[in-house]
Amino acid sequence: MAYHHMIFLNSQQEVRAALDNIGVDDGAYAFLVPKGVYHYLKLKDMPCRAANIIKQEMLSKGGEAAVSKDALYGEGHTDVLIMGTVKQYRLLIKKLKLQPLGLKQVAGEIENLLKNLEPAARRVDLCHGKSLQFGERTFIMGILNLTPDSFSDGGRYTELDQALRHACEMREQGADIIDIGGASTRPQAEIVGEQEELNRVLPVVRRLAHEDMILSVDTFRSKVAAACLDAGAHMINNIGGLQLDRGLMPSLVERKAPVVLMHNRLHIDTGKPYQDLIADIINELDIMIKDTVAAGLPAEKIIIDPGLGFGKTPAENRLLMKRLATFKGLGKPILIGASRKRFIGRTLDVEVDQRLEGSLAVLAIGILNGADIIRVHDVKESYRVARMTDAIKNENG
Repeated sequence: MAYHHMIFLNSQQEVRAALDNIGVDDGAYAFLVPKGVYHYLKLKDMPCRAANIIKQEMLSKGGEAAVSKDALYGEGHTDVLIMGTVKQYRLLIKKLKLQPLGLKQVAGEIENLLKNLEPAARRVDLCHGKSLQFGERTFIMGILNLTPDSFSDGGRYTELDQALRHACEMREQGADIIDIGGASTRPQAEIVGEQEELNRVLPVVRRLAHEDMILSVDTFRSKVAAACLDAGAHMINNIGGLQLDRGLMPSLVERKAPVVLMHNRLHIDTGKPYQDLIADIINELDIMIKDTVAAGLPAEKIIIDPGLGFGKTPAENRLLMKRLATFKGLGKPILIGASRKRFIGRTLDVEVDQRLEGSLAVLAIGILNGADIIRVHDVKESYRVARMTDAIKNENG
């Protein structure tokens, strides 16, 4: 008896595996694979004349494109929702490159987005000879807070010996990276002075630099970043979008140090409402990426973080996780930091010490949707969830 069933394929790699399973002729792959993945692509604020050209061209290729009902009159601007297979997009790109109204540039942007959506290996070279090879598994970043007032574990690791023991414990539990922070960034926290942050972080970095682990420093200050990188840290995790200390960028460029650029509207534009949550965050991250590259840091040194919990409501954080795969279009490794955060507590109505299960659920969803690094307090549990989720994500059949 035949058991017919639907299957869901999310990438050209998965389409190829499905064709392998059937035993398709080798010559058919080039034709079938691009037809096997269907993508929805949203273009923002396009001139109506250009939008109508895109719609007509996509319809002629067998795809679809939706525009505002007012766009037919040719005045003003509209968003465009394009729907089609990779093959149809390729045909569209070819035609748009011949069109006026800035559509040649739009074609290049669409081409780049499609390229970035497919799974790809990316290597980030760190300072002091270390590197991270993305694309094969999820990396675990263990949180080492050296502060007395962090929202979850403040005061537990303020002594040097305590901090060193916890870092080594996290490494044994599966942490690939230790993220060392000396200034609490919880809501309403009073940020400590630069010298106090340096006094907390630098001795730990100096000691751990002799251990076999990758060290990240969670700071927005140039002096702290420079001192820690010189002492043996491998990368900088920056919550301020490089806006809180203008000296940070030159320090990173001089040392060719990788940086995590986190979206943080608390510091970018306080109080400004989102018009389109995902599109706005992507746009602001894209601006940060371009500014960073323009300042002299190589593009391959950049990791992005959509900034869970920073200037976003619980509902916005949940939607961000649901749509996380969209951020792959920026072509950078993605870090998420959901561990024990307030939006989990608000969603489940639990206090900070009861947020483990919620944190792990967010991590699993994040990995399935494209997260490359997960920043966590509970390393042992997160490591197991990541390994299991990776195994499922990478299974083809």
